[in-house]
Amino acid sequence: MTGPAVTIPSNRPHVGVLALQGDVREHLAALGDAGADAVPVRRADELATVDALVIPGGESTTMDKLARAFGLWEPLRARLAAGMPAFGSCAGMIMLAARVVDAAPGQETLGVLDITVRRNAFGRQVDSFEADIPLTGLDGGPLRAVFIRAPWVEETGPDVEVLGRVPSGRHAGRIVAVRQGAVLATAFHPELTADRRLHAFFVAMVAAQARV
Repeated sequence: MTGPAVTIPSNRPHVGVLALQGDVREHLAALGDAGADAVPVRRADELATVDALVIPGGESTTMDKLARAFGLWEPLRARLAAGMPAFGSCAGMIMLAARVVDAAPGQETLGVLDITVRRNAFGRQVDSFEADIPLTGLDGGPLRAVFIRAPWVEETGPDVEVLGRVPSGRHAGRIVAVRQGAVLATAFHPELTADRRLHAFFVAMVAAQARV
């Protein structure tokens, strides 16, 4: 199924996808469709060349350990502290969060989003589901969202904008999409559908930051 049309920036931002584990290939394809030059990032020298970074869905504790093993943790912290735009989906949201409920022993996060997330909040793999999520700032109607062992946001700081909540059902009202400045995060996997609007939204964020 083809998603709604997206607006592609005239200048193509150079966007990296953290390629340690998770849905790397899917994000690379979605970013390319949305108007970015998308590249995998596994080393600090690759991180230094990109305008922005996507942290994909996967397993947050595994990505945490691999980022340290590959010497990426401190360069990531430094780039994010310097204002590099970032987009985290599912496990990526957890990695960007300042606080995690039910964190694994020794798990650390990058701490650039003033939110508290709960790991695996919607349940186990067998509890995966899809829902149509209205998102603030996204034209074209609700986005079909895929939730797989997904977190949700339990608390947000004063500078965090809530972009989306589960609209109905037993999880109605749960926060699943947020933005704080140049950092975007979702509890779901937009890379797993044909709808490229959220990736285009992020690419436009990156292009706007580059013009400032």
